[in-house]
Amino acid sequence: MARQGSLFSFPNPVNEVAARVVAGGVLILAAMALTADLPVLLIPLAYGFWARVLTGPTLSPLGQLATRVIAPRLTVRPRLVPGPPKRFAQGIGTVVTTAAVALWLTGNWWAAEVLLGMMVVFAFLESVLAICVGCSIFGFLMRRGLIPESVCEECADISRRPPGLRAHSTASG
Repeated sequence: MARQGSLFSFPNPVNEVAARVVAGGVLILAAMALTADLPVLLIPLAYGFWARVLTGPTLSPLGQLATRVIAPRLTVRPRLVPGPPKRFAQGIGTVVTTAAVALWLTGNWWAAEVLLGMMVVFAFLESVLAICVGCSIFGFLMRRGLIPESVCEECADISRRPPGLRAHSTASG
């Protein structure tokens, strides 16, 4: 877990409702970029992923909106899940959107559209169905020993999870 109060920290645990709201925002922005043929929307999309992977919701306008405004109005009690798998998922989004920006800037909008299509699918799965593909990959990599248990002890051993995390773990599946 990152040091509390540090700019470059990521929350652990994470409110799953807020994460799903962020995914909904990503879904809307990526779908708009695709359907309206607006590649310039890749820039705020990529920025948001960079901001969230580096600072959690701190420097992300969408993260702030999700954690401070929308999620608290949707639930009385947050549903907590381990933070490291969510940060890993944000990292995947960072790589995909940054690659899409690079492709667009080099004149390959069609290839950027393919990556945006992936983002639409992943964001839909997370926001609508509560299926975090990045978290599933994280869990797979942990089970194979490619991510050490020390990165997410809650993910590695269900008995160590606080009761609120046991029912909603995203890295175990």
